[in-house]
Amino acid sequence: MAETAAALRTVAHNVRAARIRAGLTLEELSRRAQVSKGALVGLEKAQGNPNLATLVRLADTLGISVSALMQGSPEGRVRVVSAEAVAPLWTGEGGSEARLMLTTSGPTPVEIWRWRLEPGEEYPSHPHQGGVVETVSVTSGRMTLVVDGTEHTVEAGQTATFDGDTPHTYRGSGTEACHLIMTVHLPPGPAPAN
Repeated sequence: MAETAAALRTVAHNVRAARIRAGLTLEELSRRAQVSKGALVGLEKAQGNPNLATLVRLADTLGISVSALMQGSPEGRVRVVSAEAVAPLWTGEGGSEARLMLTTSGPTPVEIWRWRLEPGEEYPSHPHQGGVVETVSVTSGRMTLVVDGTEHTVEAGQTATFDGDTPHTYRGSGTEACHLIMTVHLPPGPAPAN
């Protein structure tokens, strides 16, 4: 419980700081991210339980990565992150999960995700901001990647890439769990408002 409260305080601090850097009021961020003002007020007070879709919409609107909303200050020049040390940001009813392992620093950050998709389970993603490019590399099993309504089978040893500014879905297929590494390449953030 203490870890959850600490994580929520970090998200609250990072959302508020990014909103102020971008020169956005709560009302404007609410409108742009399509998140209620009440939810934003609660989030900035470290209250509530934001889901992955909400965090993605806020990050996209603020021009930062999801992990930039969730992580504290970087520690040293090299970061080594264990999957067991990172709580899933999404879990499916059948045992699927997505863990945001880390985000690289710099003007065009890259998020590194580890996913497990159980057969038949899926995660539909809203379109991201323009300029976001996703890459999925399947390490075992098989998945169906649906981009803009078209299905693509991606099997162990294969990698697919696509523009993330269109609706897309990740679905486990086959008879065993699909394990994959996903990278989300983010465009440079917006310039602060004057």
